[in-house]
Amino acid sequence: MKVKQGYENFYVYSAVASRTGDQFSLLLPFVNTEMMQIYLEEFSKSLGQEKAILIMDQAGWHKSKDLVAPANIEIWLLPPYSPELNPVERLWKHIKQNVLHNRLYDTLKQLEKAVLDYFDIIDEQLLIKLCACSYI
Repeated sequence: MKVKQGYENFYVYSAVASRTGDQFSLLLPFVNTEMMQIYLEEFSKSLGQEKAILIMDQAGWHKSKDLVAPANIEIWLLPPYSPELNPVERLWKHIKQNVLHNRLYDTLKQLEKAVLDYFDIIDEQLLIKLCACSYI
């Protein structure tokens, strides 16, 4: 039996306001500086006149010298090798448990739809519960 193993991916970039449960997410095809820049620009537009602090780990595309934070977004980088300190990681764990765990999707598009549909139904109170932490 011949098997062709391959992988297809998509990436969801997200920020959650841990006190209000507001979130901004964007589905993008890659993780790199260019995509991170697109995310920052779109997040900045969604904020309008508001300002935000965005907590990120030290992935290469998060700390790239080519990455330019908009004026209304301040980036705080976590210490190296400490993703557990990033509140949004709890959201990813929750999504994996509630959308991905013990489920098979025939296509990547079906998986994308399931994840995006979940973002449509997740409420602010759950986001606060998942992402609130005492050190912010």
